[in-house]
This record gives sequence, structure tokens and C-alpha cells, in this order.
Amino acid sequence: MTGNDFRFLHTMIRVRDLDASVDFYTRLLGMRLLRRMDFPEGKFTLAFVGYGDENDHTVVELTHNWDQDQPYELGSGFGHLAIGVPDIEKTCRELAAEGVSIPRPPGPMKHGGTVIAFIEDPDRYRIELIEKKA
Repeated sequence: MTGNDFRFLHTMIRVRDLDASVDFYTRLLGMRLLRRMDFPEGKFTLAFVGYGDENDHTVVELTHNWDQDQPYELGSGFGHLAIGVPDIEKTCRELAAEGVSIPRPPGPMKHGGTVIAFIEDPDRYRIELIEKKA
């Protein structure tokens, strides 16, 4: 078996308010809601969001446990998701106007020239924005 036999499918994160998370990833970050499945016996819902069809793109799985009323502990192992954007300054201005937390404003990386920023989703998961000029 080689690496060519494998394909990265999705990253799963647990979210407390599914509607707020779907809104964040679709309306604010431009992803599409690809599918949503309720599992009443397990008391959870899965929503898959992404920039393209799951057959061709890696997506994010949002897992909502119905009885989770407290924020999740993010732990120290998870780092961030990364999204390329064409104009990081404009993107951050628009997200800030929507009330999105931007703990690290746009600027060059400390040890390189790549321009990055970090934003947080409704559950405080960090998302790195990386400027990718066309």
C-alpha cells in the first residue's frame, strides 16, 4: 500500500451551536453546506461543509452533540484549520464587521514573508487565513 492509495477526506470538530457554526463556515467563509444528517438514537447531528464536492475536496465535519450545553475544551493538541484568501486585509475587515474574533491581525509571518492572520469560529477553533494572490 502506498500513499497514492489514500485520500484525505475531512477534519471533524465538535460544535455547540450547529446553526451558528454552519452560518460561520458558509456565509462568512464561503463554504457550502454539503450534507446534514441527524442521528436521533445517538442524539447528534453531522453537517459537512466545504468549498467543493466531497469526492474532490477535503471538507470539515461539524459534529453537534444535542446534549452539549457547555463550551468544549479545545485542548492543547489541536492547532488550526487553514484557508487561502486572495486579499487578507479585506477579508479580515469584512469578518471583523461581522463580529468575528481576530486574535492575530494580518501581517507577515515572523520567520518568512507569507501574510497570515488568525480568526476564531463560534467555538473558538482557530482558522489561519493565508494570503494567496491570484
